[in-house]
Amino acid sequence: MKTRPLLTQEDCLKICAAAEAEARRNKWNVAIAILDDGGHLLHFTRMDGATPANAAIALEKARTSALSRRTSGNWEERIKAGRTSMLKMPGILPVQGGVPIIAEGTCIGAVGVSGVQSHEDEQIAQAGIDALLGKGS
Repeated sequence: MKTRPLLTQEDCLKICAAAEAEARRNKWNVAIAILDDGGHLLHFTRMDGATPANAAIALEKARTSALSRRTSGNWEERIKAGRTSMLKMPGILPVQGGVPIIAEGTCIGAVGVSGVQSHEDEQIAQAGIDALLGKGS
């Protein structure tokens, strides 16, 4: 039997705190969704000023990354490169801002962010993941 790491509530709080700090540092108002590896919501926050649409988009970006084990931006790039058939992939939102959480070589979940430019959304998501995994500054 294989054992693997799982996200805890404490992990989610650590990810969210670091992601929010990155957003606040840049004066960005966003929604942040943290999902398990099956695409189920574990933690969510919508900062003041983020829209209801941002909430739904953050969730779908995270779900895309959790289920596919790729960044949502990876799907966007594939479509930009001409693979328009990828638009029909079930459960895929091909917009940058969703990042899988990889621990010990295994996807344990994902973070999705929406509210600013897509590359900035991904920057916020990555800051949260880096805080959990002890990477970055």
